[in-house]
Amino acid sequence: MPQRLTGKTALVTGAAAGIGKAVADRFAAEGARVIYADRNEAGAAEAAGSAPDRRPVAMDISDEASVERAFAELGEAGWRPDVVVANAGVQLFGHDAKAADLDLEVWKRTLDINLTGTFLTLKHSVRSMLESGGGSIIVTGSPTALNGEGNEFTAYSSSKAGGHGLARAVAAAYAKDGIRVNIVVPGYTETPLVTAISDDPESRAAIIGRIPLGRAGTPRDVEGIMVYLASDDSAFATGAEFRVDGGMTTL
Repeated sequence: MPQRLTGKTALVTGAAAGIGKAVADRFAAEGARVIYADRNEAGAAEAAGSAPDRRPVAMDISDEASVERAFAELGEAGWRPDVVVANAGVQLFGHDAKAADLDLEVWKRTLDINLTGTFLTLKHSVRSMLESGGGSIIVTGSPTALNGEGNEFTAYSSSKAGGHGLARAVAAAYAKDGIRVNIVVPGYTETPLVTAISDDPESRAAIIGRIPLGRAGTPRDVEGIMVYLASDDSAFATGAEFRVDGGMTTL
């Protein structure tokens, strides 16, 4: 495999499982030193394993003290990231709902993690990268931020739309400082986050029926575009959306 990320240090949030773990593993295979960040400290440690080029770190992205502490510890240990994937998030199946039926606490919890958590990740990533001369930040977005796909997931859709806007604003604000920010939009990707859909044959068939390529996505489908955006091959890309959704958002 080409080693396109040799010499880089990458931090991936939500790296204990799903897309986050797949991307972190791929980054390591591409030659990067990789920080597996997750609020599940044991899960991060298990995902990272014992290889010297992989390092777990406990990080609750909804808690600024936790994010700030993690970045400080990494900097002191010589693991300051020049690539950050803001991937961690939640989708509260069974609780998120149409606007008139949505409980305020579900709204707050979703935005605390998905939007405020992404903001805190970007805030401290930018602070770190300003000290080291720049870097690449990648935000995991969603089709629900772009069309009506999430009409029954008001909080999740709103949080992801906010994340897209946040990424564009940060990209524009820090381009002159050598900090690039882009958004990757996976389609319906089968991970532990979406078992409420993948374990229900009717729901699964309905959503796959809206994907022109005719299948569910996998974490592996997202790895390649993440590597590209983390690498110097994408040096002129910032503030952009890269859709890896099987054509879902073309409909």
